[in-house]
Order: sequence, then C-alpha cells, then structure tokens
Amino acid sequence: MKKTVLVPVADGTEELEAVAIIDVLRRADAGVTVAAVGNNLQITASRGVVLVADTTIDVCADKTFDLIALPGGLPGAEHLRDSVVLTDLLKRQFQENRLLGAICASPAVVLEFHGLLKGRTATCHPACTDQMRPETYVEQPVVTDQNCITGKGPGVAVDFALELVARLYGLEKRDAVAGPMCL
Repeated sequence: MKKTVLVPVADGTEELEAVAIIDVLRRADAGVTVAAVGNNLQITASRGVVLVADTTIDVCADKTFDLIALPGGLPGAEHLRDSVVLTDLLKRQFQENRLLGAICASPAVVLEFHGLLKGRTATCHPACTDQMRPETYVEQPVVTDQNCITGKGPGVAVDFALELVARLYGLEKRDAVAGPMCL
C-alpha cells in the first residue's frame, strides 16, 4: 500500500534537505505531496534554488498523511512554524501518533516551538540547540523517538530520509532504496 507523505516548503527552505526528502521517499514509491506554505507554488529556497510545489498547504488542510516531513533552513522553518494550517496538521499528526519528521532548524523552530517534542528526544542544527529544552536535545545525526524522526542538518539529509523510509516501510525497503544510491 502506498504511504502518503506531506513535505511542506516555504521561501527560505533548505533545498538540499527538501529535495533529499522528496527524492528518497519517491524512490521508495511513497505518494509525496509537496505543499507550499503561502499562495505561490514557486518558492525560492535558502540558496536561491527555485522549487515548484505540487499544491498549497491550504489544499492539504483536511487530508491525512502517514508522515509529515519538514525540511529546515531559515527563514523557511519560521514560515512553516507560522502557518496556521500546517500547525493544525502537525498537531493532529502528533495527537493521532502518526509519523513526524523534521531536520535542521525545524525540530527546534517548529516542533519544539509547538510543544510536539514533549516526552521525546530529538536533534537539530547546532545553531538552534538554544531553542530546545535540554532534556530533549541529543547530539546525534539522526534521532528516532516514538513517532518522531529528527535530523541534524543538510549533511545528513539522505540518512534522515532513509530513516523516514525505514519507519514507513521497514528496513528491507530502506536497504532496497539505499543500494542503487551507492550508499
């Protein structure tokens, strides 16, 4: 059965993380929806790369996803944090114990800010650790705790995305996706 994944993006999103998440999950045959936070499908990522989303976050408001995976980057993560529609989706995802993923700035700027890391450990970009509660932060590249998967930053984006595949489909699928990528 095809799993459904929401990857929200906004101006200032870290493009390496966004593309790694989208690409690796699509290699796993997940149904990935890239949703722009804001009114424009086209966003300009943190390093000037232009990305075009499939839809806007407003269209996704009443949908259910197996996973919501947040790329980081600033000010992208702040735009994700400030989206009322995305916040409602994330809170529902958390309450229903479905998978949440966040990398780089997003674990701190989005998940921690909205109280979605309570009772869990997580990692984030070193520049954002001051926004995490000390009992939450773990100094590791990728951290999985219950339904929450977090990653440190762009350098671990593929490993983070492969962990998302493992959580959605299992280790065998993760290895099948990683093999042809020469990892």
